[in-house]
Amino acid sequence: MQTTLAAEFKNTFAGQEAESILRKCVHCGFCTATCPTYQLLGDELDGPRGRIYLIKQTLEGETPTLKTQLHLDRCLTCRNCETTCPSGVQYGRLIDIGRAIVEKKVNRSFSQQILRWALRKGLVSPLFGYAMRLGQRFRPLLPNVLKAKIPKIVRSVRQKNIPIISSLEELPRLPRQVLLLAGCVQPAMAPNINKATANVLEAMGVQALYAQGAGCCGALSHHLNAQEAALLQMRSNIDAWWPLLEEGVEALVMTASGCGVSVKEYGHLFAQDEQYAAKARRISEATKDLSEWIGEQTEGLTILRNKLNHQKIQELGLQAYHPPCTLQHGQQIKEGVQGFLSALGFKVAVAPQESHLCCGSAGTYSVLNPSIANALKERKLGHLESLNPSGVLSANIGCISHLQSGTELPVKHWIEVIDDCLDA
Repeated sequence: MQTTLAAEFKNTFAGQEAESILRKCVHCGFCTATCPTYQLLGDELDGPRGRIYLIKQTLEGETPTLKTQLHLDRCLTCRNCETTCPSGVQYGRLIDIGRAIVEKKVNRSFSQQILRWALRKGLVSPLFGYAMRLGQRFRPLLPNVLKAKIPKIVRSVRQKNIPIISSLEELPRLPRQVLLLAGCVQPAMAPNINKATANVLEAMGVQALYAQGAGCCGALSHHLNAQEAALLQMRSNIDAWWPLLEEGVEALVMTASGCGVSVKEYGHLFAQDEQYAAKARRISEATKDLSEWIGEQTEGLTILRNKLNHQKIQELGLQAYHPPCTLQHGQQIKEGVQGFLSALGFKVAVAPQESHLCCGSAGTYSVLNPSIANALKERKLGHLESLNPSGVLSANIGCISHLQSGTELPVKHWIEVIDDCLDA
């Protein structure tokens, strides 16, 4: 697509990157067939091709409007269009650039500014955990709109606390170590995910650790167009992880695919930062989704299989698996989870229809665009429940909590069912 950048963007890294991406787009429209918002709304401007055109107009000097911002906001950033695109258009990067430019040129309403600030600050605050526990205690008394966002209290899995360290010299250790990321909302909403991960890894002879000083991966602020705040969070993580990688930790293993896709992009985001470019690139290279890392452990999977209670696996029954967009489109990891769960003896199935489509969670999207998010959730659950499963599995806290709000079936991270079936 021919693009003539306006003077203000011509000599900027973002402008040049956007122009390079735009030149790959041939406006074929294949992307519209797999875009969730286009499927629901039927508006060309609520599909990738239309949004690309809006971004192109802005980069060429046309003044964006509230309508421009609305159509860009409605994008889930699921990146399904990237999987579909025959020309290799990096739409995810382009939408981030477009949103950042439009955010500076279009004033949001005061209420929208407050809501976005509250989400960006509140979800990463230490107070979020206390608020979540209070909400869980009084959950039966809350209105349905709030109740849907607060998970029920679940029993804690067996596991001593995961060590938080700044150096491997601080603890006795197993021969192999990996780093986990606690994340923002996951410790409060689903604390069992990382505990179950540590249990399963220990059964494979691997020690799970947290790095002192690591916090939010930065995705939340980045996708709310607070890019500078996101980069500060990312730098803190790099500073926390780097010494441990230097000491021999073999990987950063992400239990939330949304965090994983963000950390894997650190290398790109810091490519122009002389101080952090090399470190960020190595951090990205060392980052693996939990399913990706476990799938590579041939010997470890054999050890794990021998430690599973196969009677419990049989009693568990069929599990429906929803692959998050951040895993299948963002990280291009499509088959891993079903493959090794089946190899371990679990019965797992993916919905025969629209398994590629987003469930509607998309980070804070379900709060900012509830009607679209809920429509996609109901559509997704309809396909999953058609399998008549005893439960639903996924690989991202956002998808898990969003889907759980619409079904009585238990919705879990897939690592939890492995832990549930480990012999004590």
